[in-house]
Amino acid sequence: MALQSLFPHPIIQGPMAVAGGCTTPALIAAVSNAGGLGSMACSLLAPDAIRRQVAETRELTDKPFMLNFFVQDPPHPSAEEVARAVELLKPVWSSLGWSELALPFKWCEDFAAQFAVLLELKPAVASFTFGILSATQVQQLHAAGIHVIGTATRVDEALAWQNAGADAVIASGTEAGGHRGTFIGDQRDATLDAVALLRAMVAEVTIPVISAGNIMTGADVRDRLNLGAAAVQMGTAFLVTDEAGIHPAYKHRLQIAGNAPTRLTRAFSGRYARGLVNRFMEQMEAVEDQLPPYPVQNALTGPIRFEAAKRGDTELMSLWCGTGVARARRMCAAKLVETLVAEMAGHRSIN
Repeated sequence: MALQSLFPHPIIQGPMAVAGGCTTPALIAAVSNAGGLGSMACSLLAPDAIRRQVAETRELTDKPFMLNFFVQDPPHPSAEEVARAVELLKPVWSSLGWSELALPFKWCEDFAAQFAVLLELKPAVASFTFGILSATQVQQLHAAGIHVIGTATRVDEALAWQNAGADAVIASGTEAGGHRGTFIGDQRDATLDAVALLRAMVAEVTIPVISAGNIMTGADVRDRLNLGAAAVQMGTAFLVTDEAGIHPAYKHRLQIAGNAPTRLTRAFSGRYARGLVNRFMEQMEAVEDQLPPYPVQNALTGPIRFEAAKRGDTELMSLWCGTGVARARRMCAAKLVETLVAEMAGHRSIN
Protein backbone atom coordinates (compact mmCIF):
# COMPACT_ATOMS: atom_id res chain seq x y z
CA MET A 1 0.00 0.00 0.00
CA ALA A 2 1.40 3.39 -1.02
CA LEU A 3 2.11 5.81 1.80
CA GLN A 4 -0.20 8.52 0.46
CA SER A 5 -3.16 6.11 0.39
CA LEU A 6 -3.03 5.77 4.19
CA PHE A 7 -4.53 9.21 4.85
CA PRO A 8 -7.08 11.01 2.62
CA HIS A 9 -5.76 14.53 3.16
CA PRO A 10 -2.08 15.34 2.51
CA ILE A 11 -1.64 16.76 6.01
CA ILE A 12 0.67 15.27 8.63
CA GLN A 13 0.55 16.61 12.17
CA GLY A 14 4.14 17.17 13.24
CA PRO A 15 5.53 14.90 15.99
CA MET A 16 6.44 17.69 18.39
CA ALA A 17 8.73 16.28 21.10
CA VAL A 18 7.98 18.86 23.79
CA ALA A 19 8.53 18.12 27.47
CA GLY A 20 5.14 17.54 29.02
CA GLY A 21 3.78 15.53 26.12
CA CYS A 22 2.44 17.70 23.31
CA THR A 23 1.29 14.86 21.05
CA THR A 24 -1.42 13.41 23.25
CA PRO A 25 -3.43 10.36 22.12
CA ALA A 26 -6.40 12.73 21.80
CA LEU A 27 -4.48 14.97 19.35
CA ILE A 28 -3.12 12.09 17.27
CA ALA A 29 -6.49 10.37 17.04
CA ALA A 30 -8.35 13.59 16.21
CA VAL A 31 -6.04 14.31 13.28
CA SER A 32 -6.17 10.77 11.92
CA ASN A 33 -9.95 10.54 12.37
CA ALA A 34 -10.27 13.81 10.41
CA GLY A 35 -8.35 12.33 7.48
CA GLY A 36 -4.84 13.57 8.19
CA LEU A 37 -1.96 11.58 9.68
CA GLY A 38 -1.55 12.02 13.42
CA SER A 39 1.96 11.63 14.82
CA MET A 40 3.29 10.61 18.22
CA ALA A 41 6.60 11.98 19.49
CA CYS A 42 8.32 8.94 21.02
CA SER A 43 11.89 10.18 21.37
CA LEU A 44 11.54 11.19 25.04
CA LEU A 45 9.49 8.12 26.02
CA ALA A 46 10.64 4.87 27.60
CA PRO A 47 9.43 1.68 25.87
CA ASP A 48 6.59 1.05 28.35
CA ALA A 49 5.36 4.63 27.92
CA ILE A 50 5.35 4.17 24.14
CA ARG A 51 3.32 0.97 24.50
CA ARG A 52 0.85 2.70 26.82
CA GLN A 53 0.35 5.76 24.62
CA VAL A 54 -0.02 3.70 21.46
CA ALA A 55 -2.66 1.58 23.20
CA GLU A 56 -4.50 4.72 24.32
CA THR A 57 -4.38 6.13 20.79
CA ARG A 58 -5.70 2.87 19.31
CA GLU A 59 -8.64 3.11 21.72
CA LEU A 60 -9.50 6.44 20.08
CA THR A 61 -8.90 5.67 16.40
CA ASP A 62 -8.70 2.75 14.01
CA LYS A 63 -7.01 4.97 11.42
CA PRO A 64 -3.26 4.93 10.64
CA PHE A 65 -0.92 7.13 12.66
CA MET A 66 2.82 7.67 12.85
CA LEU A 67 5.48 7.21 15.54
CA ASN A 68 8.55 9.44 15.48
CA PHE A 69 12.01 8.78 16.93
CA PHE A 70 15.40 10.43 17.31
CA VAL A 71 18.15 8.29 15.80
CA GLN A 72 20.98 8.58 18.33
CA ASP A 73 23.64 6.66 20.19
CA PRO A 74 23.91 7.00 23.99
CA PRO A 75 26.51 9.67 24.83
CA HIS A 76 29.48 9.24 27.16
CA PRO A 77 30.46 12.76 28.27
CA SER A 78 33.42 13.20 30.57
CA ALA A 79 32.95 14.54 34.08
CA GLU A 80 34.87 17.65 33.02
CA GLU A 81 32.53 18.29 30.09
CA VAL A 82 29.47 17.98 32.33
CA ALA A 83 30.96 20.22 35.02
CA ARG A 84 31.80 22.86 32.42
CA ALA A 85 28.25 22.80 31.06
CA VAL A 86 26.78 23.07 34.56
CA GLU A 87 28.96 26.12 35.22
CA LEU A 88 27.92 27.76 31.94
CA LEU A 89 24.29 27.25 32.97
CA LYS A 90 24.82 28.71 36.43
CA PRO A 91 23.35 32.16 35.66
CA VAL A 92 20.09 30.42 34.79
CA TRP A 93 19.78 27.75 37.50
CA SER A 94 21.03 30.06 40.26
CA SER A 95 18.25 32.53 39.31
CA LEU A 96 15.84 29.83 40.51
CA GLY A 97 17.36 30.03 43.98
CA TRP A 98 19.24 26.74 43.61
CA SER A 99 22.68 26.16 45.13
CA GLU A 100 23.44 23.44 42.59
CA LEU A 101 22.02 21.83 39.46
CA ALA A 102 20.79 18.28 39.92
CA LEU A 103 22.35 15.90 37.38
CA PRO A 104 20.12 13.54 35.39
CA PHE A 105 19.98 9.79 35.98
CA LYS A 106 20.35 9.17 32.23
CA TRP A 107 21.13 11.29 29.22
CA CYS A 108 18.45 9.94 26.88
CA GLU A 109 16.25 6.99 26.10
CA ASP A 110 17.83 3.93 24.49
CA PHE A 111 17.08 4.10 20.77
CA ALA A 112 17.78 0.39 20.30
CA ALA A 113 15.11 -0.44 22.89
CA GLN A 114 12.71 2.03 21.28
CA PHE A 115 13.35 0.47 17.87
CA ALA A 116 12.52 -2.98 19.24
CA VAL A 117 9.21 -1.66 20.60
CA LEU A 118 8.48 -0.02 17.26
CA LEU A 119 8.83 -3.38 15.50
CA GLU A 120 6.57 -4.91 18.16
CA LEU A 121 3.82 -2.30 17.90
CA LYS A 122 3.73 -2.15 14.08
CA PRO A 123 2.24 1.32 13.49
CA ALA A 124 1.38 2.19 9.91
CA VAL A 125 4.20 4.73 9.65
CA ALA A 126 7.41 5.60 11.49
CA SER A 127 9.52 8.70 10.97
CA PHE A 128 13.03 9.49 12.09
CA THR A 129 15.21 12.53 12.66
CA PHE A 130 18.67 13.52 14.01
CA GLY A 131 20.23 10.60 12.14
CA ILE A 132 19.62 7.92 9.56
CA LEU A 133 18.71 4.26 9.74
CA SER A 134 20.73 1.55 8.09
CA ALA A 135 19.28 -0.22 5.06
CA THR A 136 18.91 -3.30 7.27
CA GLN A 137 16.82 -1.39 9.80
CA VAL A 138 14.59 -0.03 7.02
CA GLN A 139 14.14 -3.58 5.72
CA GLN A 140 13.16 -4.74 9.21
CA LEU A 141 10.50 -2.05 9.39
CA HIS A 142 9.19 -2.90 5.93
CA ALA A 143 9.02 -6.57 6.90
CA ALA A 144 6.81 -5.51 9.84
CA GLY A 145 4.52 -3.59 7.47
CA ILE A 146 5.75 -0.15 8.59
CA HIS A 147 6.25 2.70 6.14
CA VAL A 148 9.48 4.65 6.75
CA ILE A 149 9.88 8.42 6.50
CA GLY A 150 13.22 10.16 6.98
CA THR A 151 13.87 13.79 7.84
CA ALA A 152 16.32 15.88 5.85
CA THR A 153 17.49 19.47 5.87
CA ARG A 154 19.77 19.09 2.84
CA VAL A 155 19.48 17.36 -0.53
CA ASP A 156 22.33 14.96 0.22
CA GLU A 157 20.49 13.82 3.35
CA ALA A 158 17.35 13.17 1.28
CA LEU A 159 19.40 11.10 -1.17
CA ALA A 160 20.90 9.16 1.74
CA TRP A 161 17.40 8.30 3.00
CA GLN A 162 16.37 7.29 -0.51
CA ASN A 163 19.40 5.03 -0.78
CA ALA A 164 18.56 3.47 2.60
CA GLY A 165 15.15 2.48 1.25
CA ALA A 166 12.87 5.07 2.87
CA ASP A 167 9.36 5.44 1.47
CA ALA A 168 9.40 9.24 1.69
CA VAL A 169 11.46 12.10 3.07
CA ILE A 170 10.50 15.26 4.97
CA ALA A 171 12.09 18.44 3.59
CA SER A 172 12.51 20.47 6.78
CA GLY A 173 13.19 24.12 5.96
CA THR A 174 14.84 26.62 8.26
CA GLU A 175 11.49 28.18 9.20
CA ALA A 176 10.28 25.00 10.91
CA GLY A 177 9.87 25.07 14.67
CA GLY A 178 11.71 22.79 17.05
CA HIS A 179 14.86 20.83 16.34
CA ARG A 180 16.73 20.73 13.08
CA GLY A 181 17.17 17.22 11.71
CA THR A 182 20.58 17.77 10.11
CA PHE A 183 22.80 14.69 10.14
CA ILE A 184 25.34 15.44 7.39
CA GLY A 185 27.80 18.26 8.00
CA ASP A 186 27.46 21.22 10.33
CA GLN A 187 23.91 22.08 11.36
CA ARG A 188 24.62 25.74 10.57
CA ASP A 189 25.27 24.86 6.91
CA ALA A 190 21.70 23.59 6.34
CA THR A 191 20.40 27.02 5.35
CA LEU A 192 17.69 26.43 2.73
CA ASP A 193 14.21 27.73 3.48
CA ALA A 194 11.27 25.39 3.06
CA VAL A 195 10.34 26.34 -0.51
CA ALA A 196 13.92 26.30 -1.80
CA LEU A 197 14.59 22.97 -0.09
CA LEU A 198 11.39 21.45 -1.47
CA ARG A 199 12.26 22.53 -5.01
CA ALA A 200 15.77 21.16 -4.68
CA MET A 201 14.68 17.81 -3.27
CA VAL A 202 11.89 17.29 -5.79
CA ALA A 203 14.45 17.83 -8.54
CA GLU A 204 16.88 15.26 -7.13
CA VAL A 205 15.01 12.43 -5.41
CA THR A 206 12.47 9.95 -6.75
CA ILE A 207 10.66 9.13 -3.49
CA PRO A 208 7.80 11.36 -2.27
CA VAL A 209 8.86 14.61 -0.59
CA ILE A 210 6.91 16.01 2.37
CA SER A 211 7.33 19.75 2.91
CA ALA A 212 7.74 21.24 6.40
CA GLY A 213 8.26 24.82 7.55
CA ASN A 214 5.95 27.89 7.66
CA ILE A 215 2.81 26.02 6.60
CA MET A 216 -0.16 27.44 8.50
CA THR A 217 -3.14 27.57 6.12
CA GLY A 218 -4.76 25.49 3.42
CA ALA A 219 -3.45 27.95 0.86
CA ASP A 220 0.07 27.21 2.12
CA VAL A 221 -0.62 23.49 1.76
CA ARG A 222 -1.91 23.95 -1.78
CA ASP A 223 1.16 26.00 -2.73
CA ARG A 224 3.54 23.28 -1.51
CA LEU A 225 1.60 20.57 -3.35
CA ASN A 226 1.80 22.67 -6.51
CA LEU A 227 5.59 22.77 -6.07
CA GLY A 228 5.74 18.98 -6.04
CA ALA A 229 5.24 18.04 -2.40
CA ALA A 230 3.35 14.78 -1.87
CA ALA A 231 2.11 16.08 1.50
CA VAL A 232 2.99 18.60 4.19
CA GLN A 233 3.98 18.24 7.83
CA MET A 234 2.65 20.96 10.14
CA GLY A 235 3.83 21.43 13.70
CA THR A 236 3.22 24.96 14.95
CA ALA A 237 -0.33 25.02 13.57
CA PHE A 238 -1.21 22.04 15.79
CA LEU A 239 0.63 23.31 18.89
CA VAL A 240 -2.23 25.63 19.78
CA THR A 241 -5.04 23.14 19.16
CA ASP A 242 -7.20 22.19 22.12
CA GLU A 243 -5.77 18.67 22.31
CA ALA A 244 -2.09 19.65 22.25
CA GLY A 245 -0.60 18.80 25.64
CA ILE A 246 1.79 21.72 26.09
CA HIS A 247 1.83 23.89 29.20
CA PRO A 248 -1.04 26.44 29.20
CA ALA A 249 1.41 29.32 29.63
CA TYR A 250 3.41 28.11 26.62
CA LYS A 251 0.26 27.82 24.53
CA HIS A 252 -0.77 31.32 25.59
CA ARG A 253 2.63 32.73 24.54
CA LEU A 254 2.17 31.20 21.10
CA GLN A 255 -1.32 32.65 20.78
CA ILE A 256 -0.14 36.17 21.58
CA ALA A 257 3.22 35.88 19.79
CA GLY A 258 2.34 38.31 17.01
CA ASN A 259 5.60 39.62 15.59
CA ALA A 260 7.71 38.34 18.51
CA PRO A 261 10.96 36.97 17.06
CA THR A 262 11.89 33.33 16.77
CA ARG A 263 15.42 32.10 16.22
CA LEU A 264 17.54 28.99 16.16
CA THR A 265 19.40 28.21 19.38
CA ARG A 266 21.33 25.30 20.82
CA ALA A 267 21.17 26.69 24.37
CA PHE A 268 18.37 24.41 25.56
CA SER A 269 19.37 21.10 24.05
CA GLY A 270 22.76 21.26 22.37
CA ARG A 271 21.15 20.95 18.93
CA TYR A 272 19.85 23.87 16.93
CA ALA A 273 16.12 24.36 17.37
CA ARG A 274 13.74 27.23 16.58
CA GLY A 275 11.59 28.86 19.22
CA LEU A 276 10.37 32.17 20.60
CA VAL A 277 13.19 34.28 21.97
CA ASN A 278 13.08 34.47 25.78
CA ARG A 279 15.39 35.20 28.72
CA PHE A 280 16.96 31.74 28.73
CA MET A 281 18.01 32.10 25.10
CA GLU A 282 19.31 35.62 25.65
CA GLN A 283 21.28 34.71 28.78
CA MET A 284 22.96 31.75 27.10
CA GLU A 285 23.50 33.26 23.65
CA ALA A 286 27.11 34.29 24.24
CA VAL A 287 28.19 30.79 25.32
CA GLU A 288 25.85 28.51 23.38
CA ASP A 289 28.65 27.37 21.06
CA GLN A 290 30.49 26.03 24.11
CA LEU A 291 27.64 23.85 25.33
CA PRO A 292 27.73 20.05 24.93
CA PRO A 293 25.74 18.46 22.11
CA TYR A 294 22.34 16.83 22.31
CA PRO A 295 21.29 14.90 24.38
CA VAL A 296 23.68 15.95 27.18
CA GLN A 297 22.69 19.61 27.20
CA ASN A 298 19.04 18.67 26.84
CA ALA A 299 19.22 16.45 29.93
CA LEU A 300 21.10 19.09 31.93
CA THR A 301 18.48 21.75 31.22
CA GLY A 302 15.62 19.36 31.96
CA PRO A 303 15.31 20.30 35.66
CA ILE A 304 15.36 24.00 34.77
CA ARG A 305 12.58 23.62 32.24
CA PHE A 306 10.59 21.40 34.60
CA GLU A 307 10.81 23.97 37.39
CA ALA A 308 9.91 26.76 34.97
CA ALA A 309 6.80 24.81 33.98
CA LYS A 310 5.84 24.36 37.65
CA ARG A 311 6.11 28.13 38.12
CA GLY A 312 4.48 28.98 34.79
CA ASP A 313 7.61 30.95 33.87
CA THR A 314 7.81 30.99 30.08
CA GLU A 315 11.09 32.92 30.18
CA LEU A 316 12.89 29.69 31.13
CA MET A 317 10.87 27.24 28.99
CA SER A 318 11.81 26.09 25.50
CA LEU A 319 9.04 27.74 23.49
CA TRP A 320 9.52 25.78 20.27
CA CYS A 321 7.59 27.10 17.28
CA GLY A 322 8.14 28.05 13.67
CA THR A 323 8.31 31.42 11.96
CA GLY A 324 4.61 31.26 11.09
CA VAL A 325 3.48 31.27 14.73
CA ALA A 326 1.61 34.59 14.36
CA ARG A 327 -0.80 32.81 12.01
CA ALA A 328 -1.60 29.95 14.41
CA ARG A 329 -5.32 29.52 15.08
CA ARG A 330 -6.80 28.14 18.29
CA MET A 331 -9.40 25.45 17.65
CA CYS A 332 -9.79 21.71 18.06
CA ALA A 333 -7.56 19.54 15.88
CA ALA A 334 -10.40 18.08 13.80
CA LYS A 335 -11.70 21.58 13.03
CA LEU A 336 -8.20 22.64 11.99
CA VAL A 337 -7.93 19.75 9.51
CA GLU A 338 -11.42 20.55 8.22
CA THR A 339 -10.47 24.22 7.86
CA LEU A 340 -7.22 23.42 6.05
CA VAL A 341 -9.02 21.13 3.59
CA ALA A 342 -11.64 23.80 2.86
CA GLU A 343 -8.92 26.41 2.32
CA MET A 344 -7.02 24.04 0.02
CA ALA A 345 -10.12 23.88 -2.16
CA GLY A 346 -10.23 27.67 -2.29
CA HIS A 347 -13.11 28.09 0.13
CA ARG A 348 -13.17 30.67 2.90
CA SER A 349 -11.85 29.76 6.34
CA ILE A 350 -14.33 27.94 8.57
CA ASN A 351 -15.04 29.99 11.68
